[in-house]
Order: sequence, then structure tokens, then C-alpha cells
Amino acid sequence: MQLQIQQAVVNVLLLWILTAPHEFAHAWVATRLGDDTPRKEGRVTLYPLAHVDWLGTAILPFVTSLLAGGFLGWGKPVRTDTSKLRGGLNGLALVAMAGPFSNVVLAVILAVVTVASLHAVPALAEFAAQGVRLSLYLAIFNLLPVPPLDGSKLLLAARIPMVIYIELARFGFMLLIVAVSLSDLGRWMNDWSYLGARAIFSALQGA
Repeated sequence: MQLQIQQAVVNVLLLWILTAPHEFAHAWVATRLGDDTPRKEGRVTLYPLAHVDWLGTAILPFVTSLLAGGFLGWGKPVRTDTSKLRGGLNGLALVAMAGPFSNVVLAVILAVVTVASLHAVPALAEFAAQGVRLSLYLAIFNLLPVPPLDGSKLLLAARIPMVIYIELARFGFMLLIVAVSLSDLGRWMNDWSYLGARAIFSALQGA
């Protein structure tokens, strides 16, 4: 097995860069919907350390990237109080989707940086291009309907029985590790992120 040390380091660095806007988006939308919990906990900020979960934002992404078994990583979850959110569980779904949406926006921004620096600063262009793919990968990964990922909040908005959600939450962490490490899910998400990145670059080049 070939260890992907350089790629693992780059992925973790990019994850730190991408995590802050992702979690900020959750916090900002929650506050706009009336929940002051993220503001009280200092999460309405782009400061990276406010959003770091050492297991999810450093250790696991490094290990899974190192073994070339896909990529598993997340930031420190933004806590919300559903009773304070306008729309209740529907509002929670909006808060959840703000994170993946921010990743798509960041992918477009990084694609613009890639195109703009391609000839002047090739190293920056390569780094930004990897950021495009990773940002799209994170958007796809976070849409998986498994707690604690953002997609699981859609299950709550769909009013699945709470007992089912609680059971999923109990085993969600292990499900994610097994799915990404031992199945083709990580490869599929990689393929989808590459296709998404190609579509963004094609759109920019045709503009």
C-alpha cells in the first residue's frame, strides 16, 4: 500500500481553510433565523480555530487521505436550538444546507483563483485547483444522511421517527468510517467532485 503523505498534508491544510466558511455559514443562517446560540458560543466568525474539531479536522482526514481510502473529515458542529429557529425543523434544514452550499460557492471562488494564477503562480493554481475538488467533495460528503453530517438534518425535516434518528446517531460515526474506508463510496465521491470541478472550469473558460 502506497502512503499518500504529501496529499494527506495538503488535504488537512485545505480542510482547515474550507471548514471556517462552512461552519460560519451554519452559524450565520441560524442567527438570521432567530437562534442566538451560535453567536453566544462564538461561532459567527471566520476564525479557523473556532471551528476546529481535532478528530474530524486533523486526525481522521490525515489518516484517511494517507491510506488513499477516500476522505473523512468535518469541523466542530455548530449547535442550534430548534425551538428558537423560525420554521423549527424546516429552519434546521436550511441551517444544515448552508454548509454544503458554502462549499459550492468556495469551489467557484477557488476555480477563479486557479484560472487567474495559472500562468503567473502555477503552485498557487495547483493548490487552488485541489481546493476546488476538495470543497465539492466536502459538499457531497456532508449531504450524506448520516448523523452528525448535514444531510442527516434533512431526515429530521422529513419527520422521520426520532427513535430511528437516535439509532443512526449512535452508529453514524462507525458507519462513516466503514463506508469511506472499506467501500467504493469514497471513490465515488472523488469521481463526482472531479466531474463537478471539470464543469466549473469549463463554465469559466467558456465565459
